[in-house]
Amino acid sequence: MSIQSEDGDIIDCIDIYKQPAFDHPALKDHKIQMNPSYDVKTETKTSGDDPPRTVTAQTWRKSGSCPKGTIPVLRIQKNNDYGRKKPMSFHYNRELNDSKRLYLLKQNHSMAILHAEGYAYLGGKGDIKVWNPHVESDDEYSTSRVALKIGSQSDYEAIESGWAVNPKVYGDRKTRLYIYWTVDGSNQTGCFDLTCPGFVQTSNEIALGAAIYPISNPTGLPYQIVIYLHKDLDTSNWWVQYNEQINVGYWPANLFGRLDHHATTVQWGGEVYSPRVGTTPHTTTAMGSGRFPDFVGQSSGYIKRIRVLENNNILRFPQWTTILAEEYNCYETYYLSDYVAEPEFYYGGPGRNPRCP
Repeated sequence: MSIQSEDGDIIDCIDIYKQPAFDHPALKDHKIQMNPSYDVKTETKTSGDDPPRTVTAQTWRKSGSCPKGTIPVLRIQKNNDYGRKKPMSFHYNRELNDSKRLYLLKQNHSMAILHAEGYAYLGGKGDIKVWNPHVESDDEYSTSRVALKIGSQSDYEAIESGWAVNPKVYGDRKTRLYIYWTVDGSNQTGCFDLTCPGFVQTSNEIALGAAIYPISNPTGLPYQIVIYLHKDLDTSNWWVQYNEQINVGYWPANLFGRLDHHATTVQWGGEVYSPRVGTTPHTTTAMGSGRFPDFVGQSSGYIKRIRVLENNNILRFPQWTTILAEEYNCYETYYLSDYVAEPEFYYGGPGRNPRCP
């Protein structure tokens, strides 16, 4: 069956055992894990009560639902390069040490992130405020996400999830829930959502790539998504949890070479892809809300309740963090950590502006 969403999306309900994942040669005889082996409930609490959170839904759910035993798959127009990020090349920045340079300095990609390293990470989590930033050209995109990585500068493995405005993949400029993975720094592998085989979806409630609603606005409620990527210690599969209630699915451990053990880096924040980052004139593609960090009015991109999962299997705030804005005149960061019960990370910007011509 198929569902026609009011926003124009078409969602196909596909038999869970016939999903695209099983076209991957490594998953030929794979047995689906329907739920994580355990639920990480214990986390380090900060003083004070958690503030109320306004979470989002997906537009297509207004028009119907997929029955149990199926998964919802967004129907998209496929092309030869619809699903993979552009391969990365690197330039040198003396302000960063070698280990940080492995992941952060990528040609045509501009990041404004909070970066944790120093441990073997088994998960990363955050509450990401949802916006709909301007994306100038069809071959550009803007994302806000949680990412876990391991590897060298040209050959790393990574998984990530968050929201994206990506017209090349989705054919429009709506804000959409996405996942992404690669095993070689996006040189030969890597794709968004289910556009290549690999990710095994188990939920019949969430369509990867589908539009998110409501969207935040500067004077309205702060709508957000809660993303949690974590490793199952029993199966070594990497699970994606959405809004603390829905286990969307997982990347099987045998897709990876090094990430099947742990990640060495967790990142939270924004990324803009454009051939015109680091150049003049700069792209006008925005990050976050398109505003520079605003911890007072909270009208910018932000990520709150930042957590990592380490070997002790307890969610806690990361002990070691660094902030990075590769083009701080275009996209900036602000880390609110002093004299607050719960540290918060603010980021974003408009791209081209008087400070970033």
